[in-house]
Amino acid sequence: MIWLTWRQFRFPAAAIAAIVAALAIVLVTMQLPSIADAQTLYRQLTDLDYQLYYAGLLVMYGIPPIIGIFWGAPLISRELETGTHRLAWNQTVTRSRWLAVKLGMAGLAAMAVSALASLVVSWWAGPIDAATELARNSNFGPRIEPPVFAVRGIVPIGYAAFAFVLGVTVGILLRRTIAAMAVTLVLYIAVQLAFPLAIRPYVLAPDHQTVTITEDNVTQIHINEAGKFEQIGVESSPGSWVLANQTVDPAGNPVDLATAVTAAECTVPPPSLGPPPGRPTACLEKLTSLGYKQELTYHPSSRFWGLQAIETAIYLALTALLTWLSFRLVRRYLS
Repeated sequence: MIWLTWRQFRFPAAAIAAIVAALAIVLVTMQLPSIADAQTLYRQLTDLDYQLYYAGLLVMYGIPPIIGIFWGAPLISRELETGTHRLAWNQTVTRSRWLAVKLGMAGLAAMAVSALASLVVSWWAGPIDAATELARNSNFGPRIEPPVFAVRGIVPIGYAAFAFVLGVTVGILLRRTIAAMAVTLVLYIAVQLAFPLAIRPYVLAPDHQTVTITEDNVTQIHINEAGKFEQIGVESSPGSWVLANQTVDPAGNPVDLATAVTAAECTVPPPSLGPPPGRPTACLEKLTSLGYKQELTYHPSSRFWGLQAIETAIYLALTALLTWLSFRLVRRYLS
């Protein structure tokens, strides 16, 4: 049974293993210098380094859905389409053992491939991540923010396991390989989009900080066509994931910035008249004098591994639930 499963699985496994091996060889060859100062490091980065950084992101984002589509979805659905599952069941192999061998071999391989890829990419990008966590102004996002978080640490292992078993479960339900591959992709993308928006920010209580608005700490200003402020943002702690950066009144209540600007009776030339001659210092000082402040809601960089552990545990729990469902479907509803 193990030999037969390996025969069926060896080509897709070899393909993705070759991709990860090629990536590892390139990244090890192009190792980055370990420099703590971000600006010094950025000056030494070449165009190739930037390309490798973003290539690493793409590969890591691509591995779990590829595993789900090409490993998970066809694993059972192809046998159900062709009827070859009956050959195994009519011999000495039980349904549970038949499914356990397939899930065990391919699932562990999926997790191992993803773990290796994450290890190599995280190691190579380590100097960039370390410098970014200390930098006030960075060319890259901190590793705790959503675009980078999902391709670092241990969460890719959970993603790969979930994507694989999701594909298997969908394949058992639909019994059509192509349909199962398409549905697996859609469901996986939906979960990946929803998680950082609706779940990850709240699995740990975020920090809150109220700061005085000054010319030195304002990092972004949005001005509408009438020359009114629409949004301002103040500097956060380096390497943090900012969930909200909003203006509050003296009582600490969130306010529409347009209301605050009207109260401050300040404006700047509309963008249509060209860029302002300088930063709107007078407006910022007036807002501060009236008691308006900026409230930050954020996760500090120190929570990276805590969030990683919780999210990985959630995905592994979903994997276990889908595994149980797959066994139940095979035992009771397939013939």
